Amino acid sequence: MGFYDVLSPERLALYLVADPDQTSGDFLAAVEAAMAGGVTAVQLRVKHGGDRRAYELALDVQKRCEWRGIPFLVNDSLGVALASNADGIHIGVNDLPLIAIRTLISPTFAVGYSPETDEQTIQARSAGADYLGLGPVFVTGSKADAGAAIGLEILSRRTRLSDLPTVAIGGITLHNASAVMESGVVGIAVMSAILRAADPRDAARRLIEVVRYARQT
Repeated sequence: MGFYDVLSPERLALYLVADPDQTSGDFLAAVEAAMAGGVTAVQLRVKHGGDRRAYELALDVQKRCEWRGIPFLVNDSLGVALASNADGIHIGVNDLPLIAIRTLISPTFAVGYSPETDEQTIQARSAGADYLGLGPVFVTGSKADAGAAIGLEILSRRTRLSDLPTVAIGGITLHNASAVMESGVVGIAVMSAILRAADPRDAARRLIEVVRYARQT
């Protein structure tokens, strides 16, 4: 997949953070259903079980994403991302520094970054980020280390401060997605709103409809 295709606003519209701990059912089946419903990018997030488990899941998810032409990224682990032929990686402020990651990857490998301050947001491009994940917008139970909710006002400010594509994450649901899109982000990233839904395909379909409608208004 081409680098610019991975980072296009359309590809970042409905970004699934696929965490196997966020579904009690068949994880891969839920991810497949979400992609069928309209998810436009998938990030694999594996916090338990070690790199071997993460690698094996990455191979399974990457294969499904490649078949559908959907960008596949890995959370935190550069080794797993490279070994699974991912399109990119997403990191936070406590992971390998952006500048260090840039020395280890090709120019076509996408790097997403989650800043925690206005200053980090402003400096992200020069440090090596290709797009930003801003949040948590609302209180979320899906990520124990997510930090305090930043709210819509800070989300909007950091979106304006950034000169990169921005995706909102954290506590986003069908009921608040429209308000989140009004902040100026290009898309939303969700986890439990899809993976814990009774019908992940329908949940994804409804969310992508909200995002696309918001872009048109």
